[in-house]
Amino acid sequence: MKDNVRFKGRLGMYMRWPLLMSLLLVALNIWMYIIDRNAGGMMTVFVLVYIVIVAALYFYNRSRIFEDLVEFAMQYQSVQNSLLKEMSVPYAVALADGSIVWGNNSFWQLFPEKKKRERSIHQLIPELNRGMFPKEDTQHMELELTHNHRDYRVELRRVYMNGFINQEPLVDIPEEQEYFITLYMTDVTELNAYIRENENQRLIAGLIYIDNYDEVMESVEEVRQSLLVALIDRKINKYIGDVDGIVKKLEKDKYFIVIKKESYRKFEADKFSLLEEVKQVNIGNARSATLSIGLGLNTATYAQSYNYARVAIDLALARGGDQAVIKDCHGITYFGGKKEQTSKNTRVKARVKAEALREFIVSKDQVLVMGHRIADADSLGACVGIYRAAKALKKKASIVMNGAQAAVRPLYDELLNSSEYENDLFLTPERALDCVTENTMVVVVDSNKPQMTECPELLKRTKTIAVLDHHRQSSNVIENAVLSYIEPYSSSTCEMVAEVLQYIVEDIRIPQVEADCLYAGIMIDTRNFMNRTGVRTFEAAAFLRRCGADITKVRKMFRDDMESYRAKAEAVRMAEVYREQYAIAECPCNIESPTVLAAQTANELLDISGIKASFVLTIYQEKIYMSARSIDEVNVQIIAEKLGGGGHINAAGAQFDHTDMDEAIQSLKAVIDQMIVEGDI
Repeated sequence: MKDNVRFKGRLGMYMRWPLLMSLLLVALNIWMYIIDRNAGGMMTVFVLVYIVIVAALYFYNRSRIFEDLVEFAMQYQSVQNSLLKEMSVPYAVALADGSIVWGNNSFWQLFPEKKKRERSIHQLIPELNRGMFPKEDTQHMELELTHNHRDYRVELRRVYMNGFINQEPLVDIPEEQEYFITLYMTDVTELNAYIRENENQRLIAGLIYIDNYDEVMESVEEVRQSLLVALIDRKINKYIGDVDGIVKKLEKDKYFIVIKKESYRKFEADKFSLLEEVKQVNIGNARSATLSIGLGLNTATYAQSYNYARVAIDLALARGGDQAVIKDCHGITYFGGKKEQTSKNTRVKARVKAEALREFIVSKDQVLVMGHRIADADSLGACVGIYRAAKALKKKASIVMNGAQAAVRPLYDELLNSSEYENDLFLTPERALDCVTENTMVVVVDSNKPQMTECPELLKRTKTIAVLDHHRQSSNVIENAVLSYIEPYSSSTCEMVAEVLQYIVEDIRIPQVEADCLYAGIMIDTRNFMNRTGVRTFEAAAFLRRCGADITKVRKMFRDDMESYRAKAEAVRMAEVYREQYAIAECPCNIESPTVLAAQTANELLDISGIKASFVLTIYQEKIYMSARSIDEVNVQIIAEKLGGGGHINAAGAQFDHTDMDEAIQSLKAVIDQMIVEGDI
């Protein structure tokens, strides 16, 4: 059998090289004969001797070389197996079902407590199961896990062994599973420790603003003002200095800070206790100082961290202050903001925003006004108010609204049927999109979330967008707005619009029906001036009353019919009191405006002694809508935010993209439980 062996490749060429040289010598011998016969004869003898020796050596050594090669291969395989067995990196081979067929010493040393019969990867490493094995289309997979307090990067590969089942009589493997799973583990404990250390040392830029600096200074005697400022400065410097941070005072009420990322985790753990510490500074001041904090995390550069901090502080101020906002590449996180902010009596900001709005309207040919979907009285009233502002400036204006619900239909029908208005007073979203030009301005009222507006597509087709709203901002806001007027402490958007109207045009004339719309928006959002009312609320109502608003007509317009009243009474009767403080009820959906009835029911539940917050859910248009209300003890806005909604501290809402009422109520209860445990409510 050895005689039939043929060497191939480079080894075969190497073995045949002397024979090939013989052909060259024969050619040389012929050339020598031509030149000299005697020399050719001697050359012939030499060539024959050479050929005989080469042939003898070739055939004699071929079998011996083959034996040496086999011996070398066996020794090489033994060394290779020994090296793989003794390799310091854990390595194992498993079948498709997770059974381990081979593992080196380092691999088994990781599991000294495991019994030998435990030959499954899942038994040894519970984090690994068959579902995590690389699929046919991936072939390769990496993951990290922790075992015995050490971190490992695990690499899994598919290794195909075509024809293995035909050659191996001892193992019967289905043809479709004719592959192995190789497992390669790398200890990355030290590497991860260095990465964490480097991440902890990363610097973070931040801004701290005193929200109500002027009001606080005015509430204390002049001789004590410097002492109050010094005490606030001391609180801020101590809080940042305790974590080796840097504080630089930019202005009288603004600070720039730099801290390490590990310091942020300490702030996160104590929920930014600086917010409460500054409130406790009192040397006779009638009003407590509140802070807004903005931090920029997880950025590649410090400049980007500072930009993130500016965005965060603007958002904190837009949400009413008294909170910390953390912005990073993954989203936005909020801390604080549990208490309602006191509204400012000055209307300087309203005048400034009104002048800016007037300049934008004057520069455009057309104004489209829209509120949120399922418009309520506040949304309709605010739309009508901005419509009147545009008309007073001699601009074409329309309101984007896809019909009206029963609660506001009397006002809607009165506007629609009045001969004083054009046929395009109300436009459907489809018609509004057809009317958009480069000279169109869109004004969004009573909402700052693009997905909640009547026509989100309209925002993408317009470059000039203004937003007027009284809801606190969240991370999902209307981007690229040229004007943003958001007052979280305002009672309603209609109140804000009523103030703006007084500065848009001097001695503006508002028709009675429009004044009724604005007054109705304020009345509904304040529950007949019982909630969230301030000095400016009554001033706005007085202005509308002077414009001819009929308060008796508005009150009659929003009375309930008997069917709705019974449905509301039934919802109150069946309400569940959760944790002895939170009322949760389900509102019937077989009435015309279940969402409005849910809000009214939530308000009614607050009149029950011991109820701190109420939540009423109802099904409408294949979704579940939740109305949340409170008086002053619970911030329902942060509860609604965790459920994907938003709103005010004492009036908020959320939507569920399904109609499973039990699941929605369980989700609400889970959020309440979580926030109670974390101390957020």
